Amino acid sequence: MTDTHSPLDTPESSAPPAIPGGRIMLFGRAFSWGALIAWIAVLGLLTLLAFGLLRTQRGTVAVGEKAPDFTLTTFDNQQFHLSDLKGKVVLVNFWASWCKPCEQEAADLEAAWRYYQPRRDVVFLGVDYVDTETEAKAYLKKFDITYPNGPDLATRISQAYRITGVPETFIIGKDGTLKYYKYAPFTSLAEIQSMIDPLLEP
Repeated sequence: MTDTHSPLDTPESSAPPAIPGGRIMLFGRAFSWGALIAWIAVLGLLTLLAFGLLRTQRGTVAVGEKAPDFTLTTFDNQQFHLSDLKGKVVLVNFWASWCKPCEQEAADLEAAWRYYQPRRDVVFLGVDYVDTETEAKAYLKKFDITYPNGPDLATRISQAYRITGVPETFIIGKDGTLKYYKYAPFTSLAEIQSMIDPLLEP
């Protein structure tokens, strides 16, 4: 009787060729496990870089867009959820203790905060970017900053807003959309007021 089985049906022919030394075959080439893991790591890094480049090409969140929600835990362990602040004007300032331009606007931001704080319909949030807690707290003390500030853990907030550096400031209207974006330090208290005051009108 003629054997009707294909050679591919036999266990012997379907088994991969034995490769000594714990190596594996991939795309017709033999790789060690170490080399394979290294290639996977490189591909993972390239993927992250590609996503980062894509985010950069998209630019920052645009005026008129809904502001991305986030949670900020301050240095004194308060929590602020942007979604809970709807109905208020929110100024979100990205800064760092190592940022010299940030120092130029520190006094004006604090003065603006003290001006608006009694109204209770304006909130300032400082987001400390890629910094150490010790240096950040020293910065806040140096400039006598009293509005809520906290670290951008794992850069989640800065990634959501697609910032390109510090200082950057986003002013969010009562409806939760971005109204103003500033990529540079504020130059005066009046400049900050000129952006916030129109948003407080009935």
